Parts: sequence; structure tokens; C-alpha cells
Amino acid sequence: MSLLTVNKLTASVGAEVVGVDSDRLANDDLLAEAVLDALEDNGALVFPGLHLDPHAQVAFCRRLGEIDHSSDGHHPVAGIYPVTLDKSKNASAAYLRATFDWHIDGCTPTNGEPPQKATVLSALQVAEHGGGTEFANSYRAYEELTDQEKKRLESLRVVHSLEASQRRVTPDPAPEELARWRARPTHEHPLVWTHRSGRKSLVLGASADYVVGMNLEEGRALLAELLDRATSADKVYSHKWSVGDTVIWDNRGVLHRAVPYDPNSPREMLRTTVLGDEQIQ
Repeated sequence: MSLLTVNKLTASVGAEVVGVDSDRLANDDLLAEAVLDALEDNGALVFPGLHLDPHAQVAFCRRLGEIDHSSDGHHPVAGIYPVTLDKSKNASAAYLRATFDWHIDGCTPTNGEPPQKATVLSALQVAEHGGGTEFANSYRAYEELTDQEKKRLESLRVVHSLEASQRRVTPDPAPEELARWRARPTHEHPLVWTHRSGRKSLVLGASADYVVGMNLEEGRALLAELLDRATSADKVYSHKWSVGDTVIWDNRGVLHRAVPYDPNSPREMLRTTVLGDEQIQ
């Protein structure tokens, strides 16, 4: 008997999980393993109306891997990070505007850490307009390339930077802001990530700045074209949040973005991040 009841939301990415309560998620190791298996198959899992307590959310994530504690202090529960544009609740709110663009978390780490394994978001408050979260399958993006494209792209490397993602929302930064962005190391990654599992995905998104050895504009045009193809409407699941919803996604094989919303909106998501153990290669 399956531990999870999973209903696909799109052919490409996303599935809804029903019949699971927060206590089981927090305490059942076998259920956690089933969630990881379903995540591998579906990229993103939606638990509608779960109302996952912050402590239970952290306990659940601990069963999936090591928890990111780098942002502790923003919330009373260690391992919880409030995602909000309200600066009184998150001093780094201005940086979160870059999440309105497609991205993969962890492409520009401070100390060379691998990208995060998975991310969990639970909706504490939602936006009246906008504020959804969209997901696109970057494994599928690679699989749909032609053989000729796969051969060409597997040899390319891309430089990722915090500046590239922040310039999308702040194209004319003050010198002090630009200096803060440039203090974060840039990172060179293969365009095609060959995972330990043998699967391959495209490493794209807002942090992708330019293609090594290619004319700057031609390389950026290529990255934009690939991103457009990877995130076409037929390949995207768009989640419209209700208070109490929880979503988990495979950060290593799924692109995501927030749908823009009013900066004065009370929207607040509680995030827990499961650290990665696999470098992009």
C-alpha cells in the first residue's frame, strides 16, 4: 500500500498530495522517504490546507536532510525564514524582489556550498492579487532538446552572479548596493547538470549572466531562449496560495519564481531549506 496519494497537476511538473497530516510528516521516517520519491517523480508537491506548524515543518525537513540555519534569527523557530516584502519582518526583503524572475536557489553560494536539495514553503498570509509561485521542470527542458542541441550545450559553461539577478529588478544601483552584490563570489557552472542519478537538467535562471567563450550578447540570447522554452505555459505549474498550503520542490531540477505582488501586501511564507549534497557538474 502506498504511503502517499499523489494526483498529478500537470504532465510536466507538480502533484497534489492528499490524506497526509502534519503529525505524520513530522514524525514518520517512511513517509519522508515516500515524499522524496514522489518529489523525484513530480518535481513539486502541494499539500493543500495542511496548516503545518513551524516546529513540525522543521521536523519534517530534518527527515529529508540537513537544515539550513544560516538565516536563523529572522523567526522565533530555528530553521524558519519568513519570505515577505515587509522589512519589519525581514531586513533582507529588498533582495527578495529578485525571486520574481525564474531561478534555481544556490547558484551563487558564499562559500562554494552545493545548491539546496529542496525547499518547503507554507503560506501564513497570502496576497490579494498575485503572489503565486510557479514551477518549471528543468529535467524536462533538457529532455526536449534535440540530440544536436544536447551535444552542443553539454560543452558550454555559464557564469552565475548575484549581480545578474539583482540588476533585473534594480538596473541602476547605487555604488554601495553594487559593491554589496559584487562582494558575493561569481560561480562558473556547466549549462547541463549531470546528476548522480544519471538524469540531466539545464541550469538556467536569473543568476545566469553569460556563457564562457561566447559573444556576450549571443550567449545571453541563447540563455534567454532556453529559459523561454523551459518555462513555456504548457510546462509550468502555477500555484495560487491559500492560507495553510504547503509546497515542497526539488530545487536541483525545478526552476521557480514568485508572481509579482504589491510590496505592501501582507503576504508571508515560512520557508525551510534542506541543504544539498551534490555540486553542479
